[in-house]
Amino acid sequence: MPESRTSDSAHDSDFADDSGSADDSDSADDSANDSAFDSAYDELLATWPHPTTASELPTPYGTTHLLHHGAEDAPPVLLLPGGGSTAGSWRTTAAALGATHRVHAVDLVGGPGRSRTDGRPIRTAADLTAWLDAVLDGLGLTSAAFCGHSYGGWIALRYALAAPDRTDRLALLDPTGCFAGFRPGYLLRALPTLLRPTAARTAGFLAWETGSAEHDPRVRRLDTLAAELPRLRPVTGPRPTATELAALRPPALVLLAEGSRTHDAHEVATRATALGLRAELVPGATHHTLPATLPPKTLATLTGFLAS
Repeated sequence: MPESRTSDSAHDSDFADDSGSADDSDSADDSANDSAFDSAYDELLATWPHPTTASELPTPYGTTHLLHHGAEDAPPVLLLPGGGSTAGSWRTTAAALGATHRVHAVDLVGGPGRSRTDGRPIRTAADLTAWLDAVLDGLGLTSAAFCGHSYGGWIALRYALAAPDRTDRLALLDPTGCFAGFRPGYLLRALPTLLRPTAARTAGFLAWETGSAEHDPRVRRLDTLAAELPRLRPVTGPRPTATELAALRPPALVLLAEGSRTHDAHEVATRATALGLRAELVPGATHHTLPATLPPKTLATLTGFLAS
């Protein structure tokens, strides 16, 4: 889902007054929101495969929070969530990949989750590349496979183009800003959640996009609560050109939610295939049911691709 374009609580400027009482009320609301989000994060984390560990990795761009699963000596894969979501959204994917890989699921710096913006601001795609370089360095890795959903897919693709020697393989789950633009209807529906994000608006938006498709209720709750937390403006940029994509070196797999309302999945699959990339549709999925709800066949495809 497109991110909120605000780094402050949405209601601060509307209700602040000279008496300070509104600030006190806002502070109490923010504290309650933080507490509810933390509880929901812990509830989701409790469903992750055993053993799962968490760590905080200092980088020049902020402290990065990660979840780890799988044998420590297995090939590494970094999982990047979509905008407005967290590392926790990869629960079922991590369980499958943990059989063959050491999974490192990342909370994006500046997004919801437990990473902290206590370093230099990330303002450009080059900053994102430098941040991921620092994450790999902090993990003691020369390279890794990358798997990104939505906005996380755009970040992963940009990194693979900029740092091919550090990208072993690339898997993109219904990526945005990579092969096609957003559907106008999707943007129109998303607009209220961008201009004035609330949990209720986000819940309604997610319900519209996912429809009757299976959507992990714990992930949905966490993403809904995240709407009312402060976050930074995301780094965005143009879609990679056909020339750039033709020069992509790491093997790539594009998995597209067949029922995605974000874009036309069939059109995106055609464009990716024309560029020589492997593209497959995920039946029964929508943009926001991923990556929490991947059917067994798709999980087997993803695991086999990353392990080959």
